[in-house]
Amino acid sequence: MPRLYLGKIPLCWCDSCHVPVLAGLCACGARTRPVSVTPPGDVRPAFAGDVDRINEIFQEHFGAPLVPEGHIMLLNKVPSDDRMDEIVMGGAVVGAVRYLPDEQRWEPLPRPSAAKYMRPERRYVVVDDGAVPSIRDRGASVLAPGLVAIDPAVSAGDEVFIMNRSGECIGVGRAKVDATATAAMERGVVVRTRKNLPVTCVPGEATWEQAIAANADVLADYEAAAVRFVREVADRNPLPPTVSYSGGKDSLATLLVVLKAIGKVPLIFADTGLEFPETCENVEEVAAAYDLEVVRVGEEERFWEAFEERGPPAVDDRWCCRVCKLRPVYRAVGERWGECLSFIGQRRYESVQRMQSRRVWRNSHVPNQLSAAPIQQWTAMHVWLYLFREGARYNRLYERGLDRIGCFMCPSSDVAVLRRIAETHPSLWAMWTERLSAWRIKQKLPPEWTENALWRRRVGRYEAGSGR
Repeated sequence: MPRLYLGKIPLCWCDSCHVPVLAGLCACGARTRPVSVTPPGDVRPAFAGDVDRINEIFQEHFGAPLVPEGHIMLLNKVPSDDRMDEIVMGGAVVGAVRYLPDEQRWEPLPRPSAAKYMRPERRYVVVDDGAVPSIRDRGASVLAPGLVAIDPAVSAGDEVFIMNRSGECIGVGRAKVDATATAAMERGVVVRTRKNLPVTCVPGEATWEQAIAANADVLADYEAAAVRFVREVADRNPLPPTVSYSGGKDSLATLLVVLKAIGKVPLIFADTGLEFPETCENVEEVAAAYDLEVVRVGEEERFWEAFEERGPPAVDDRWCCRVCKLRPVYRAVGERWGECLSFIGQRRYESVQRMQSRRVWRNSHVPNQLSAAPIQQWTAMHVWLYLFREGARYNRLYERGLDRIGCFMCPSSDVAVLRRIAETHPSLWAMWTERLSAWRIKQKLPPEWTENALWRRRVGRYEAGSGR
């Protein structure tokens, strides 16, 4: 997949505090070192649900969990056919997990530095000492003559750790043959070693409270700049100020900045009728915590009317946003204020479109709403550290492993995420599946259109069924 740069990646690591730092100098006074991650590099904290998922994947495959208690882990979503997350610990990428939709499973992709945190009990090979330099230093494959032992669980295509006789990890790679086949091999490749550049990985226990302290100056600077932006925009545009609140982390951080800049403002919540229950609860909790009015807008029936005419929304045909959010907001703003200024939690690191967007703009579908983005330059780590510092009431769905909060069946979601939602919110997913099935039957489409989430894309949607 091509690398996608949406801005500078500020992620660094302090080896003294064992925490991520978004600057070249930690608050403790130590110089930090850059962490090399795959662009766009919108790295986020791993919550309990994330840690459990990563540990389950590594436990199932290698017989041992990856993440020890008391260590900070970050996740970096990278371009992939579906879902793939890089795992950052100790200031280095120690591996990744990738979802395989066709097989409906997660695959671990460890790097040698993962062995600093775990010792594999399954799916490993042991090589002779004479083979170590070429494998470790030059990325040579594991050949049959240099093989000392292989775990019986290894099958062709498995990811494996490559160990020396003393139990030190000297590389990782993908098995080319089953373990049973190696007994008769006198030559040939057993494991194709993955070439990884040497990295610095320094394990050490730490807490998010320590990470907040390490980033104190960074957070103060970013907050001050955002507060200044809000005041300047409000002064230049004497319109009724509001915050567009979605129940997600970015709109929450924006709200906190606006409260510090200009005080209390109403929240505009576009309730599509397709929100998670936890999201609606968060809107009410946040409004109560800061004593704010919620202007709730939404017309759920219009979504289902459009669905009956057009079928489900798709990545390449997101009619849902216009029908469920933009048009209702346009009508509500006109009725309530005529025109308003809305501060929105848009960030450049979310997409190419948002990276190219101006910080102050008008949407052609909502011309009576002047939008402004105070946290446009923030990464997800800036947002989360800020929310942690402020003790903010963020949506509890984040702690259950979701990194993006929106409509529960959003077509822009990965298949991995949709299948997780089907497990965590079975009643919501059953309702959606029933609607999809009715449309599928009406259009004479095959079962896999629903089962394999083919409804998420309009291009080619009907090819397997009616030929349209």
